[in-house]
Amino acid sequence: MRDKKIECIVCGRIFYEGQGVKISIGGQELVFHSKSCALKFFKNLILYLDQKSLESAVKMVIKELKDRINEIKEKRKKQLESL
Repeated sequence: MRDKKIECIVCGRIFYEGQGVKISIGGQELVFHSKSCALKFFKNLILYLDQKSLESAVKMVIKELKDRINEIKEKRKKQLESL
């Protein structure tokens, strides 16, 4: 049985199901043959977003990532102290 063939929405390259990057967003399933195609798509998507919404979203993501890094640092610190 042959796998389903999929076309990348950015570059048009044909690839098989199970390869590439698949993201569900906005009620649609987006399929890219590589992470570079996914990045190109999201770079273009950002240009169409409302600037104020984008600014608040960027702040929230940065805060979330910094919090995650701090949690990892604390966990490592506790592990070192227990040795």
